[in-house]
Parts: sequence; C-alpha cells; structure tokens
Amino acid sequence: MDNFACLYVVRGEPYRAGTCVNLNQEETNVGRVSNELTPDLAFTNAFISRKHIIIRKEQDKAVLYDLGSRHGTELNGVLLTPHTPYPLNNFDIIRLAKGMTVIHFSYMFADQTLEIEPLSITMQLEIPKLPLEISWEKRECVVDGKRILMSEKEYLLIRVLHEHTNRLVPMEEIKSKVWPERSPGAEGYSDVTLDELNALVYRVRKKYGKDTFLISAVRGGGYMLESELKSS
Repeated sequence: MDNFACLYVVRGEPYRAGTCVNLNQEETNVGRVSNELTPDLAFTNAFISRKHIIIRKEQDKAVLYDLGSRHGTELNGVLLTPHTPYPLNNFDIIRLAKGMTVIHFSYMFADQTLEIEPLSITMQLEIPKLPLEISWEKRECVVDGKRILMSEKEYLLIRVLHEHTNRLVPMEEIKSKVWPERSPGAEGYSDVTLDELNALVYRVRKKYGKDTFLISAVRGGGYMLESELKSS
C-alpha cells in the first residue's frame, strides 16, 4: 500500500519544516547520516544516534521502536523504553534527543489535510526555559518582568495549548474551546475560519513576543505549543 502513513518534519536539520516522508516500506529507519549508514530519514544533528528509531508495519499498524538511542525518544512527551513496541496514532508527536528533532506522525496525507505552514519553527538545539509566568486566575502573563493582561480569546487559546504543551491540539478542539459561543458549522464544530485562527495566533505572537509562545501549525490540522512555562 503506497499511502500507508507518513511523517512530517516539524524541526530537524537538514529538512525544511513540513517535509513529508511516506512510510511505504515494511521498515523505515530514522537516524543520523554517516559515512557508513544513510537511514531512510537521515538527520545531521550530532545528538541523533545513527540508528535512533525504526517504524515497522505490523498488521496494518505503524509501530515505533527506539533502538537504544543515546539521547532518547519521546512519544507525546513520554520517554520511550528502548526496543519496546509503541503503536502510533494520528497526531502523535515524536521527539528525538530531548526535542532537538520533532516529527509529526499521521495516517493522513497532505492532500487530505489542511496545508498549513508552521508559524513558528525554532532552530535552537533545545527549548529554552523562558522568562515567562502565567497567572490563569488573573488572566495575565509576566514576560521579562512586565505584566501583560490577556484578552478573552488570547486567554482561551493559550490555555488550551498550554494544557497540551508539546503535543498537537486538533483544530476542532481549539475552535470549540476558544469560540464556544459560535454555533456548530457543517462539520459539527464551531464555525470559525482558518483566517480567524491564524490572526489570533499572530496577535499572541506579536503582543507577547515572537519567542514567548512558540506555536507551530502542524500538518494534520492542529497547533502545538513548545515551551516550559511556569503557571499559577
């Protein structure tokens, strides 16, 4: 089956964000390129092991194995046990070497999903601890010592993304949580346009600083917040 499943690179040199890799083989190797070995998905980061993970087709299911990588693999924020099978599901986020490389897994392909370019793809080797605190009760952020009040929509967006930090939040969930007053559209969830959602994300990035909330739009129809935030 040619269109079995795919990986989208969210962050990982030398690939452009959004690069799609079709998992059309029985086994797909992911690791670091070297003189002796070129994996099917080959990264250049030195912290990625030459044989980092493998994804196998097992009874029409994609199953991930960490191959004993030196710096580890996380699946939706959970550190994996080496050489143990982990079945994959739509919207799963795979992080290699403590988030230096981030991959999005999907059984759906670009022509079946929203074509969204990432709004913020960080190129740092790790996600920094930002000088940011959030007070949900006061609905305000403290950025570099400066208190910034959140609007209603900013609060709702940041809240739903923060609740799933470092994981993909589907578009439908964001729309229903941020615009609960909207009546359901033809697809059964809040009738909100992609332009409205993109504009809100843009305002958040502009108001609080482009590196304060690292929000990525991930192929597959959702957004992800990469951060290590303090909240109260």
